[in-house]
Amino acid sequence: MRETELSPSDFIYPIFVTAGEDVRNPIASMPGIFQLSINHAVEEARRAHDLGIPGVLLFGIPDEKDEAASGAYDPEGVVQLATRAIKDALPELLVVTDVCLCEYMSHGHCGVVDRERGEILNDVSVELLARTASSQAEAGADIVAPSDMMDGRVAALRSELDREGHEGVPIMAYSAKYASAFYGPFREAAESAPQFGDRRGYQMDPANAREALREVALDVEEGADVVMVKPALPYLDVVRRVRETTDLPVAAYNVSGEYSMLKAAVQNGWLDEERAVLEALTGIKRAGAEIIISYHAPDIARWLAE
Repeated sequence: MRETELSPSDFIYPIFVTAGEDVRNPIASMPGIFQLSINHAVEEARRAHDLGIPGVLLFGIPDEKDEAASGAYDPEGVVQLATRAIKDALPELLVVTDVCLCEYMSHGHCGVVDRERGEILNDVSVELLARTASSQAEAGADIVAPSDMMDGRVAALRSELDREGHEGVPIMAYSAKYASAFYGPFREAAESAPQFGDRRGYQMDPANAREALREVALDVEEGADVVMVKPALPYLDVVRRVRETTDLPVAAYNVSGEYSMLKAAVQNGWLDEERAVLEALTGIKRAGAEIIISYHAPDIARWLAE
C-alpha cells in the first residue's frame, strides 16, 4: 500500500575532486564527505556504482584560481581529467559535471565581476560557461549541469554544445536556485565562498515561488532537458509546483546544509540516522522529484539493500 518508494536509481551522488595526488581531505562541516584527488574520486565513483547509484556529479577544486575562471574550461582541468578517468574505469556510470565558475574564480563569484561597478557581467560570464560545458562534454561528460543562474545560459550552452558536435549531451539546469543559507558547508568543501558581497543578485529570493515557475519556463524554452530546484527540503512546495507545470524530469538538490543538519543531530544522539534520512528523502521524492542529488546517496543505497 506504500505510495512512494525510494530506490538507489533515484540518486546522483556529488563528489568534490581536487587537484593533487592521493588526496583525501575530510570536510569538517560535512562528516563522511571528502575532497578527493582523481584516483580516490574514481574509487568513490566505483563505490557508488556498486551500490546501484546510476550517476555522480563532479565539482572541481583547482590548484590555482584567477578572475577569468580559466580552470573551468581548461581541457586539462581537474573536472575534465576526473571525467576521463571515471569514464575509462566505469563507462556505464553517468558522469554529470557542474558548470559554474565560482570554484575557479579568485573572488568566488559565479561570474565575471566588474569591480568598478561591483556587478556580475552576465553575457561575458555566459560565454565562459558555454566554453566550460563544451570542454566537459569533450572530456566525456554525459550530462552538463549549469548551476550559475546567469540569464540565457541554457540557450548558450545548447548552442555551443551543438556547434561542437555534442548534440546528444543533455542539460540539467539549476532552474530554481535560491540564495540559501544552507550552502555554507558546500562553500567550505568547494572553497568557493565569495570574498565580497553575496549572490543574491543572481540567485532567487527564498520568499518567491511564482518566480521559480518563470525561471523554469525560461530554461525549458531555452532547451533544458532536466530542471532542478535547489535546495530541496525548505522548498518542497516549489518542487511540487514545478512538477505540476512541466513534463520534463524534475531534480531536487538535497544540499550540504540539509546533510550537515541531520549529521549533527545524529552525532548528538538526537535522531536515528537511517530513519531520519530516509524520511527526509522520501519527502523529496513524494513532492515530485524524480532525481535526487544527495550526499546521503551511498548510505541510502546501502540501507535499502539491507
